[in-house]
Amino acid sequence: MKIIKIILNFISQKEVYGLVIILLCGLIIYHLGKILINKIITSGKTPYERKKRLTIVNLLSNIFKYAIYIFVILFILDLYGVDTKALITSLGILGAVLGLAFQDTIKDFISGITIILDNYFVVGDFVTYNNFTGEVIDMGLKSTKIKSFNGEVLTIANRKIDEIINISQRLANVYIDIPVAYELKTEKVEHALNTILKSALNINGVKKESKYVGISSFSDNAVIYTLVIVCTQDNQWQIKRDILKIIKDTFEEEKIKIPYQQIEVHQNERI
Repeated sequence: MKIIKIILNFISQKEVYGLVIILLCGLIIYHLGKILINKIITSGKTPYERKKRLTIVNLLSNIFKYAIYIFVILFILDLYGVDTKALITSLGILGAVLGLAFQDTIKDFISGITIILDNYFVVGDFVTYNNFTGEVIDMGLKSTKIKSFNGEVLTIANRKIDEIINISQRLANVYIDIPVAYELKTEKVEHALNTILKSALNINGVKKESKYVGISSFSDNAVIYTLVIVCTQDNQWQIKRDILKIIKDTFEEEKIKIPYQQIEVHQNERI
């Protein structure tokens, strides 16, 4: 009983239950605020709008999180008798000093907001930075994370925004070179390629500007025909794979031969 009484006396102290209440309130407000931000912002008519709004959600969630941290700390300090008003005044002076010491961090914060307001890129866009190309998977106030096609993740400070090239907000031109045996008539091959192009236009992301451009070159064992597929940047690699499958299936149906290198071996024979 004595132990229980000690525990109850300890819990009943303002500094103890007040601390628990402040932490719980901070946690609840953060999660409710995050849910509210998601509901207000995440809806969008187009995929680009949805990606942009998702980026704004991530950014606002970060800002909201840090604001909650600051208010919780101030309430806890006030609970323990610290003069928070004097502290805030002191922090203002300290902030000016720290601003000089952490100029790069401040630049990152400002650039993070600028990225959103000026539509540099959003989560889900494909970007290039110093020959590193990948998808933007996360964007915070200080840095942006890019994931390459090999799974590598690069973290870039937001202040380097001028060095990042957004390749998602323009269409891609995918050139597909198709080798065909010399003995096949050009008319037959071109008819098959136009059939392939019609099928390709049914693929999501392929634009009507896609076209067959003609014969590109002559190799040692094949005539090279070329298709130019105009499509969205995000899924250009999958689109190319899908079209290559259509080409193979169509060529098999039309009995069009795709040549491959062959080696003739002569043994104990005069050539």
